[in-house]
Amino acid sequence: MFAVIKTGGKQYRVAANDEFEIERLPGNAGDTISFTEVLMIDTTIGAPFVAGASVTAEIVEQTRGPKVISFKKRRRQNSKRTRGHRQDLTLVRISEILTGAAS
Repeated sequence: MFAVIKTGGKQYRVAANDEFEIERLPGNAGDTISFTEVLMIDTTIGAPFVAGASVTAEIVEQTRGPKVISFKKRRRQNSKRTRGHRQDLTLVRISEILTGAAS
């Protein structure tokens, strides 16, 4: 069984025991979170969300992504700028997928 959830402005296809990184969510390692914006479960498609469905996950750790360098140079102007960015991420493990009848 799989589900498609929406979090952080992105959509993820998840199944039980999947681990993946998402945009930073508040909480500590070991906390349980629930995603209620479920767009699809197996063949059931929501309009826009599946009624009564939710996905339960556990926070594994709070982490940061790789450093991305933004370098801008204006030729013949003796002008350049370097900026770095590291995105805050949350590593989560999917515990269970609850359909409308099971929740």
